[in-house]
Amino acid sequence: MLALAAHLGTLPLAVVHHVGGGFIHKRTPGNLPCQATDALFCPQWAADNLQMYVSPALKQAYLVAVSVGIGFVLALALALVSHRRRWLVPPVTGATGVLFTIPSLAFFALLIPITGFGTMTAVIPLSVYTLQIIYRNIIAGLASVPAAAKDAGRGMGMTPRQLLWRVELPLAVPEIIAGLRVATVSTVALATLAFIAGAGGLGELIKDDLTFKTNIILAGGVAIAIAVTFDVLLLTVQRLVTPWQRARRA
Repeated sequence: MLALAAHLGTLPLAVVHHVGGGFIHKRTPGNLPCQATDALFCPQWAADNLQMYVSPALKQAYLVAVSVGIGFVLALALALVSHRRRWLVPPVTGATGVLFTIPSLAFFALLIPITGFGTMTAVIPLSVYTLQIIYRNIIAGLASVPAAAKDAGRGMGMTPRQLLWRVELPLAVPEIIAGLRVATVSTVALATLAFIAGAGGLGELIKDDLTFKTNIILAGGVAIAIAVTFDVLLLTVQRLVTPWQRARRA
């Protein structure tokens, strides 16, 4: 600083005045970079920095896919057992409902001392939160299978297991996919908090700069894009595994 002052002291007064007047005294919101202002969105900054959202987005999509996949397997197992033993439906529904009400921050905090920071600590709560939604929809789908369809299967000599896999579950697919869609969208939102468990994701970018609106809008927009992508994929799967519904519409 002293060297700068000494150097300025050797310059003509007009030059010093020009530097001060042109740079220090004439900085206004109109000539500041967009990200240094209170603008709602900075398109140029977004275009220049979009690549920094790719890795967190992929990590968040991975967390969602793994969590929903695990939740679906567990919910399907519980639903198949309770479908044959109907008295299990109320207690299982109640238990998954209680787990669903655990605050996510508390869930992460309870697991960190046990599983440490990382993906596993994020996946466990996210999987648990899907159970209530997916389980209820599988049970509802199986219960909505027409009695005539089951009678026809029995008339063809199907065993209870064959009836389940060849008639009941295929006809319950629309309800099951509907549950998966709701569970997936909610998991995309919850996975934004996975950074608390050290699992990364888009929430980490939001946390790093809560005051920069463009950053928040971009991270939120990418999360919405992930949710829409998963939703379209699930709808496509439903169309592929239920060809009779397309024939009925035609």
